[in-house]
Amino acid sequence: MHNQILAQYGIHLSNSQIQLFGDGLINKTWKIKTVTGNYILQQVNASVFKTPEDIDENLTKLRLYLEKNNPGYLFISPLPTQRGESLVKTQDGYFRLFPFVENSHSLNVLSQPEEAFEGAAQFGKFSRVLQDFDVSQLKITLPDFHNLSLRYQQFNTALKNASEERMAHSSDLIGFIQDHRHIVNTYEKIVSGNLIPVRVVHHDTKINNVLLDQQNKGMCVIDLDTVMPGYFISDVGDMMRTYLSSANEEETDLAQINVRKDFFKAIYMGYMSEMGNVLTAEEQEYFIYSGKFLIYMQAIRFLTDYLSEDVYYGSRYPGHNLNRAANQIRLLECYLKMEDELSTMVTTARY
Repeated sequence: MHNQILAQYGIHLSNSQIQLFGDGLINKTWKIKTVTGNYILQQVNASVFKTPEDIDENLTKLRLYLEKNNPGYLFISPLPTQRGESLVKTQDGYFRLFPFVENSHSLNVLSQPEEAFEGAAQFGKFSRVLQDFDVSQLKITLPDFHNLSLRYQQFNTALKNASEERMAHSSDLIGFIQDHRHIVNTYEKIVSGNLIPVRVVHHDTKINNVLLDQQNKGMCVIDLDTVMPGYFISDVGDMMRTYLSSANEEETDLAQINVRKDFFKAIYMGYMSEMGNVLTAEEQEYFIYSGKFLIYMQAIRFLTDYLSEDVYYGSRYPGHNLNRAANQIRLLECYLKMEDELSTMVTTARY
């Protein structure tokens, strides 16, 4: 399989080395070492991304725009084959080859606010350099990915069809989701009223999607398959969800879940250092809301999957998605309790 694909790039395994790379859960990735340079080979998960051609088209359009309008920006896009194709389709699936960025690394766990600052700055920079790109040119690679209205509808459908046992085990969590329906109402007000602009956003702003240099300074963002039209609250909200707590979404000891104020400030300062002069006044009013939006939505998704017999995320042990839903709800509770304090931090910050 690898020989067939790499040969289209003029690379032969007889004088190369190949090894699995990274710990991504969606696409399968290998590092290719050759005498002339190193590369990343990736297989697109066509079960998740139904039309990989749309991803390829998006990346090509963004690359051409940046080459013309911001050539100094480090944009990691697929390399062409000898026939000029940036996406290779074989009987084994869809593949693309990227240059390997030397002297770079990524983090899976944040330990310092400065790391959160660098991540937030890079995602902000990504949207900033593309602020004038015609976002209507981009294809939707994951339909309704961050559609909170749909996620709440799916939750209600799961409630109607769930077993009595699972309903009983999750009654408190169900009540919390229902009691905070106002978060959905705010989202629907934003969408129906066109209160904030649609932008080019990443939609998956975990820290391991940022490349850092040897001094832990941000270089660029990677894993661009979810780049599509959206609202800035998706990117900022996902950073809130994954950066703020010292415990990740798999933690079952809810006492370990917290909101680190210094990490919140780092997200705000980092993102606004790039987007402060780009975001509208209305967008800035929803900065705090972005955390509520994304954490609440992920809690709904985990709880919906638990009620639906774990058909989407799967389950590594009984009650796995129930625990993850409880984890996210606890994070949201911590966030809501600190909302006034976080708002003061935003109004007094200088970026």
